[in-house]
Amino acid sequence: MAGRQPRSGGKRLDVCMCGTGEYTTGFVHVGGSQSDKKIGVVALCMFELRRLGFIGNIKIAGTTGKKYPQIRQHLHDKIHKVYNNLDVTMETFPADDVERDPLAYQQAIASMPAGSLVTIFTPDDTHFDIAKFAIERGMHVLVTKPAVKFLEEHRQLVELAEKHGTIVQVEFHKRWDPTYADARFKSRALGDFSFFQSFMSQPKFQLDTFKAWAGRSSDISYYLNSHHIDFHCWCMQGIAEPVSVVASGATGIASGVPYNCPFGTEDTITLMVQWRNLQSSNVGTALYTASWAAPKADVHSQQRFHLMCHQGEVQIDQAHRGYTICTDTSGFASVNPLYMSYTPSEDGNFAGHHGYGFLSIEAFVQASVAHEEMDKEARAAFRESLHTRLPTLRATLWTTAILHAGRRSLDNRGRRVNLRTDAQGQLVLEDE
Repeated sequence: MAGRQPRSGGKRLDVCMCGTGEYTTGFVHVGGSQSDKKIGVVALCMFELRRLGFIGNIKIAGTTGKKYPQIRQHLHDKIHKVYNNLDVTMETFPADDVERDPLAYQQAIASMPAGSLVTIFTPDDTHFDIAKFAIERGMHVLVTKPAVKFLEEHRQLVELAEKHGTIVQVEFHKRWDPTYADARFKSRALGDFSFFQSFMSQPKFQLDTFKAWAGRSSDISYYLNSHHIDFHCWCMQGIAEPVSVVASGATGIASGVPYNCPFGTEDTITLMVQWRNLQSSNVGTALYTASWAAPKADVHSQQRFHLMCHQGEVQIDQAHRGYTICTDTSGFASVNPLYMSYTPSEDGNFAGHHGYGFLSIEAFVQASVAHEEMDKEARAAFRESLHTRLPTLRATLWTTAILHAGRRSLDNRGRRVNLRTDAQGQLVLEDE
């Protein structure tokens, strides 16, 4: 199978990738990641989109400049040499001799013209400040899930994006999984919502990858529950809305040896959410469970859901696609090439354009390029149309509300948190 060919002509947009870790480069601490993202996702996609004619200059901003020589070598060995000498050059911030500069992203973003792109794959508590800085300078932003940790921050960014005329998309890549997308379409014809249950986990060694922030600035629910909460909210658009959240958690692994996260760090978190169907007022219930305390298994991430409505049900085991590999060196594994396929094409180029990890990023880039290529008078209507096509900030408000309510419930020993609309029409959280 031959790889895609570059387009001829068209506008190229510069990009600044904020965050130098696993999802961006595949580099963790002092070497390549041990997860299913050994060569990263974001940087590879941007290098490929540059080859295809959508991306111009590429910058990357982290906090520690001294990592960059190793990161460059990692990208040279794992991407440049593998994919037909794919160009992996990029401008790096801060400089290589800088031990730590948490504001390096500001210099990088400020060096680009308005209408450029910013990706944010950094610890959850940094998303708001980086996104705000970028939006206020007219940048289009792709932010990893969760967009932010707090409902009020989410609302502020929605208002800023509308004020400055920029596209802000949350990287909920499961919306591009063909199985999930098909399930969403079919589920909306099954009548009132009744029950949803999801489970998503990662192996314990990920606690070492995330030790800088696990239990300190965020939790496993924000990190993993966000996927299926967004999917469920997407399925229920115009059908049902969440009304209350109760959370509980399990502890003991993350805070123990050898991970040594802060005392009380949850290993597993379950959110129980009550929903109300809009037309009938019938009540539905949902359970979202996420864990980073799983043993190493045949997949990096167990992930599945069961959705039941009044006229039918849908179940997906996303981790097991009927495709297994067993080798003497790596043992038995269930493979999911629908996410990121790293196998080169016959002509040596990257060939994973069908993967929903790539498609999610490509959709953001192509929407931003289309926005910048059109007349300014047409841009507002185009941005408005994206709210039903992409997981924009405005389209994902309920997801942040549920996640925020879950954290608030955990911090208040499982107390119920209600989601309601105030007199000004704003969605707010209210402790019961």
